[in-house]
Amino acid sequence: MKLMDMTWRQVETKLEAGACVLLPVGSTEQHGPMGRIGTDTMCADAVAQVAADHSDAIVAPALAYTPAPFNTAFPGTVSLSEPVFKAMAGEVIKGLLAQGFQGVFVVNGHGANLTPLYEIAQELPKRALGIMSWWDAPEVNALRKSLYGDWEGMHATPSEIAITQALLGVLPEDDAAEPPMRLSPEFIKAHAGDKHGPPDEHRAEFPDGRVGSHSALARPEHGEQLLALAAKGIAEAFATFSDAR
Repeated sequence: MKLMDMTWRQVETKLEAGACVLLPVGSTEQHGPMGRIGTDTMCADAVAQVAADHSDAIVAPALAYTPAPFNTAFPGTVSLSEPVFKAMAGEVIKGLLAQGFQGVFVVNGHGANLTPLYEIAQELPKRALGIMSWWDAPEVNALRKSLYGDWEGMHATPSEIAITQALLGVLPEDDAAEPPMRLSPEFIKAHAGDKHGPPDEHRAEFPDGRVGSHSALARPEHGEQLLALAAKGIAEAFATFSDAR
């Protein structure tokens, strides 16, 4: 159930019953030669929508403008600074709580969002804000590993591309058919959480936008499986979060 599609009377009825709300948070950034600019937002929103179907929950409009400074040398990327994103997301979350929602559960789709979101959670009453990335459920990570192994990589991953393929179809592979540069364990550890370098340096190191991710391994049928498992994991976590209110 989308908040944007509801009337205020419908929302009021849900609030009187003690509802929590799902809030997808993604990004607007390049995702390699065959990935859509809105990949992170599409994935987070789709997972939230399917999870809401399982939970009879409300999904707030997705937040699509978030920190992605390392990708701004690629056309189409729009990045907010962390302080601006934190202020904007904080206002939205506090606004939903002020409306009467018992809690806000973020469905995250972009690694650089996590630090500001956790900082917001520290400033709110205990258990007012839940945060979970769509890939966090163990079953989802196991499937990603079995499908792609180390070629899942760090950015423009085949798993997220597969979900967008299931939603919107397959874009041409072009030069993505060839695998990208492999990442060392040391690089992955040092750059976890989207800790990448300045934009020009980042593009020079990863000229097609993929960071160790072999996007061409993605298939729509993989996306359907991943979406179903991710939504199940989010729905279960959301139920636990809601029951604790």
